[in-house]
Amino acid sequence: MYPVVRQLLSRPARGPVRHRPFVLACAALCALGLASPAAASQLIARNATHIHLAVDSHGKALITFRSGRRVRHLLAWGAINARPRPPRPGVPQVKFQLDYSGGRARFHRLVWKHFRNRCAPYDGPELPRLVTACKAPDGSYWALQTWQMALPDLGFAPWLRRQRAWWLHLAHWSGPPARLDVYLDWVYSGRFQHLFGQYTYRGVGVRGFATTHRGAPTDNYGRLVFLDTHNSKYGPGWRRENSFVSSGPPGLICYGFYRFNPYVNGYAHPPRAPRRRGPGTGDMYRLTGVGPGVTPDVQWQGPGLHPYDPGNPADVTLETQMNAKLDQIRAGWHKCHA
Repeated sequence: MYPVVRQLLSRPARGPVRHRPFVLACAALCALGLASPAAASQLIARNATHIHLAVDSHGKALITFRSGRRVRHLLAWGAINARPRPPRPGVPQVKFQLDYSGGRARFHRLVWKHFRNRCAPYDGPELPRLVTACKAPDGSYWALQTWQMALPDLGFAPWLRRQRAWWLHLAHWSGPPARLDVYLDWVYSGRFQHLFGQYTYRGVGVRGFATTHRGAPTDNYGRLVFLDTHNSKYGPGWRRENSFVSSGPPGLICYGFYRFNPYVNGYAHPPRAPRRRGPGTGDMYRLTGVGPGVTPDVQWQGPGLHPYDPGNPADVTLETQMNAKLDQIRAGWHKCHA
């Protein structure tokens, strides 16, 4: 389900730093199966068009969309928000029940044909990549958003159809969504830019129990964070730099903009790709976190850094401040330390 990712959460020796205040925005959620639950922050379709959302007074949502030449009527129910703290391995995260037959598989009748929409206009938090959203009779929110989750890393332009797909995600929540706090500094005596921060939900770090050796989460608690870079060596506009998971009790995120070899560590790459890519330093960065449980995905965006100047007292001061900020976020967690 997920693209190949790497867990890049070790921090080298520190160099000077720069702080960026976080900007929070909530983005849509995150295959196809018949009357079966999918992973949380649920993917419900790829390359869907003519999308319509309806919600009844009994906690069910009807998502109508076109997939290719076929119109689908998907019923979703049975989940809201997320468990704020992983209790222990084996206790499942919340997830929707799904019926792509419009009710025939689960309820033995075509529920979609007589579905009564009771959803009011949306008045919740701003959602990037929003397709549609509404407020249910019980005051909770439902939303559909879409984004290109499977883009190749290291700034490669998509060369496969599946890499260009737009993933349609469904969310159902009440209260505040998850939060990304993001900061920038430099590492290796200022040679490289470094991004770090914290991914939390209701004050608790977003994290899973385990990942594959390439960093993909292996349970419904682990969450990927996707990093995009703007106007970098890869070319103009936004390109996917990398993807990784938030880590440990803090929900720690940490990434250095280095040069990478696409032929190692499981990176997908096109034929005859060069053996060195990056660093993907850009004038802006964007992080998109897959929402815990069935809450919305969230997004941060902010400007990149200028080249570090060891003779500039402001750069030295900011580096010192960000070293302290990272230690505060880590709170003793063993990753992303000097």
